[in-house]
Amino acid sequence: MTAPHPLVAQAHRLAEDLLAPHAERVDQEGVPASHLRAIRRSGLLAVNAPAQYGGAPAAVARETAEILAGACCSTWFVQTQHHTPVATLSGSAGPARERLLGPLARGELLSGVAYAHLRAYPRTPVRVTRDRGGRRFDGTVPWYTGWGLNDVMLLAGVTDGGEALFAFTEAREQPGLRASAPMRLAALTASRTVSLELDGFWLPEEAVVLRRPYEDWAATDRPKTVNASPAVFGITEAALALLDDDTAAPLRARLTGIRARAYSLADHPTPHEHLEERLTLRTRAHQVMQAATTAALVAGGGRSMTLTSKPQRLAREALFLMVQGQTTRSRKAHLEALVSGLA
Repeated sequence: MTAPHPLVAQAHRLAEDLLAPHAERVDQEGVPASHLRAIRRSGLLAVNAPAQYGGAPAAVARETAEILAGACCSTWFVQTQHHTPVATLSGSAGPARERLLGPLARGELLSGVAYAHLRAYPRTPVRVTRDRGGRRFDGTVPWYTGWGLNDVMLLAGVTDGGEALFAFTEAREQPGLRASAPMRLAALTASRTVSLELDGFWLPEEAVVLRRPYEDWAATDRPKTVNASPAVFGITEAALALLDDDTAAPLRARLTGIRARAYSLADHPTPHEHLEERLTLRTRAHQVMQAATTAALVAGGGRSMTLTSKPQRLAREALFLMVQGQTTRSRKAHLEALVSGLA
């Protein structure tokens, strides 16, 4: 038997020794800095970095995400924000890469992201203009996860020229940047998610790490919103582990088939092909996750209605994942599947 990749082994150790035993408490009280310190030390924050910085193949990144999400989705969600900044720096050149890529890959810094609002284009919730030799940001970031836990953030907006622009800044209140109180959410309140108000927030030009015409950026982003998330498979596996074999077996067989095809397409050399099939698989993965977490609730009986119940937590996390990373296109496909299932 081939030994697992070292990062997969690290993820299993964290999941079994730290994350899963405390997941219900974290769900109610918040992701502790100690969880993130353990992840920083593990090497897992480098998984999307170039190999010389400790990076690993995409299959390893997916497997570690499944393991962490299935153990404690709130902790997974905070740390998963870090991987887009690392990947963005990995594909860039300039002072931001030189200054940040090493510390981020080594876990010396933890990054969040403030860019999902770009998917609302042509609406521009965050506008970027030139100002005093740098860039001025104005508008509202509706969602920012990990406030008070992250060191830096990757902030994005749209320029007057229709470019998507990304820049790094410290993840703290500054002149022109103000955070809301942490949001009370039906699931993943523990992730310390806030909104950010930007009113003349200024950054120097050297903070900019990426600037591309919006349509070019959207073309690279689009496959991310149609591929099935490894976290969905992780939550589903955690729910299936709570069921007896007769109930779990058909759901697990369906999950295995969907995951194999979804990951095969994720590794396809042309990411813009098979978009409809990718979206169908994403929707089917959500359906299996919903069935598995609902079955875990039913199997748990009345105890499942307590907020400290594992089936209850998994069911709420499943609801969250069904809307996380959602676009108009993915929402439409999921709604159509829900309606057709009633026929």
